[in-house]
Amino acid sequence: MESTRILAIRHGETAWNVGARVQGHLDIGLNEVGREQARRLGRALAGREPIDRIYSSDLSRALDTARAVAASTGAPLTATAALRERHFGELQGRTFADVAAQAPEVAEAWRRRLPDWTPPGGESLLFFRERIMQAVQALAAENMGKTIALFTHGGVLDVLYRAATGLGLQDARTWQLGNTAVNRLLWTPDSGLSLIGWADGTHLEDHALDESTA
Repeated sequence: MESTRILAIRHGETAWNVGARVQGHLDIGLNEVGREQARRLGRALAGREPIDRIYSSDLSRALDTARAVAASTGAPLTATAALRERHFGELQGRTFADVAAQAPEVAEAWRRRLPDWTPPGGESLLFFRERIMQAVQALAAENMGKTIALFTHGGVLDVLYRAATGLGLQDARTWQLGNTAVNRLLWTPDSGLSLIGWADGTHLEDHALDESTA
């Protein structure tokens, strides 16, 4: 049976990642570390991963990461709002500690990952999962037999990992969601997503830069 190979990649680091602030749909750009991560990723994937098409969230932290890889690999790039992070509504721009201090009941619902709880003005986990799975399945179906790269966000990758491994929305997270780490999935019409490899960040190791510029 034909399948679609997927490289699912989180954007490079932002200042709000460092400060543990909720970004959601806010358009926070890469910091200098994030830009360097994107450059290293582009060099690592050029000539090593046969990417047919690149799709990216239209938020700049993901799109700028994708642009670095598109420039290195020559793969065509399409931006789409369908791959955006979960919308956290009024919680965007805040830290969990801020929310816990000011609205403990909201923080508790957030911490417990209640599937049908909706942040004021945002998306529930159930709605978010449905949005992401519809988008990824549609892109995979359009590219049967090819390799696509998806540049997106930590919450999106969390949804994809759970879908590929059969875990529920409230199961404890034991996997990493590192900035620019490469996560490999396979999609078939009958089986959906399956996990091939996760959290490959070898391009971020010091020796990776030395090898790419040798």
